[in-house]
Amino acid sequence: MFDLGMTELLVIGIVALIVVGPKDLPVLFRQVGKFVGKAKGMAREFSSAMNQAADQAGVKDVTDTLKSTSDAFSKAANPMKATRDAANDALKSVTDLGIDPTSNTGKLAADRAEKAKKIQEATAKKAQKRLDAEEQARLDAEAKAAEEAAAEAKARAEAARAATAEAADSEDTTSKGKA
Repeated sequence: MFDLGMTELLVIGIVALIVVGPKDLPVLFRQVGKFVGKAKGMAREFSSAMNQAADQAGVKDVTDTLKSTSDAFSKAANPMKATRDAANDALKSVTDLGIDPTSNTGKLAADRAEKAKKIQEATAKKAQKRLDAEEQARLDAEAKAAEEAAAEAKARAEAARAATAEAADSEDTTSKGKA
């Protein structure tokens, strides 16, 4: 329908301010708001009346039939999706057997589920230990690298001090020789 952006609304507001004046502008906007509200109400009422008429005429049944037919055609057009859906349905029917929990089968199923849960917990613990060990190894490697860098910096500092002291000694001997 109408596509009014922020700039269009701003232009309309400025023109309304100039034409109507600042004193009567709030009254005008209130009347426009009431008109728009009435128009929306009438549109809503018309839409609901049309939906009721369509329901009474049986259009909803026809649309449901068309929708189910289009679903059947889409399954025929996409056999991979139809096969996947059929496999999921079969898997669901196999897993939801409705076993009585007090029967031997139910007890075995509960026992297997409990063992599977323990296996999952043990696997999660081992994985966490492995991650912790890897993290500790990384931290140890970083600490060792930092220690090596500190030792190298200390050695360079000592070498620089020795070179400075040697240069100072050589300056002293040359200055004594000149004097």
